[in-house]
Amino acid sequence: MVRWIGLLILLILSSAVVSVWRGWLPLSPEWNPWAPLDVKARPNWLTGYKLMRLRGDPQLCEQVLRSSGLRVAPQSDTPDAKCPLIDAVRVQSGEVALSSSFLASCPLAVAYAMFERHELQPAAQAVYGQPVTRLDHLGSFACRNIYNRENGALSKHASADALDIAGFRLADGRTISVLKDWPKQNQDAQFLRQVRDGACEMFSVVLSPDYNAAHRNHFHVDVGRWSVCR
Repeated sequence: MVRWIGLLILLILSSAVVSVWRGWLPLSPEWNPWAPLDVKARPNWLTGYKLMRLRGDPQLCEQVLRSSGLRVAPQSDTPDAKCPLIDAVRVQSGEVALSSSFLASCPLAVAYAMFERHELQPAAQAVYGQPVTRLDHLGSFACRNIYNRENGALSKHASADALDIAGFRLADGRTISVLKDWPKQNQDAQFLRQVRDGACEMFSVVLSPDYNAAHRNHFHVDVGRWSVCR
């Protein structure tokens, strides 16, 4: 009897999945796993899956990026370079100004747009009651191995899939630095930890000063295949 109940439940679930996929059972886009990611919609438990889909679907990623609100400039492909870049963009700004523009793969650019809108600004409002107006970073694309080792795996920076975030400026002009403020026990340290934790919702890897000394002055965020939040 239990076996038949289990088979019935499996059949119902399978039918529901097929019905959603075929469009026979209408779902709102945010709850439809096959609908494109809406950067402006409130994240839910499908957001991570939808972000992951972008890594293997350049056309879908480009479609999502166009509606993200980021100001970007397409970059020429460099397929024959030592560290080739395909479908990369230069992120120039979003709701938050940047210390400088940065090169990004399309999945990194979309994840950054999600982070800025749904994690960074809510954290600033919760802690300070005001928005972040500028994000300071240490760069994204760099054709090198992990930790600049002579031998070893290429860094995610080598494919423009990573960004190093160093600090933030608030609307009142105050600056918050990962290097200076992370070790403190105050409001700024609280904000940085909220930002780190929020970044883990949008990026697959987030490395902070808690990870090792090499990250004492920045948050490394990337959209690689591994999942690490430290």
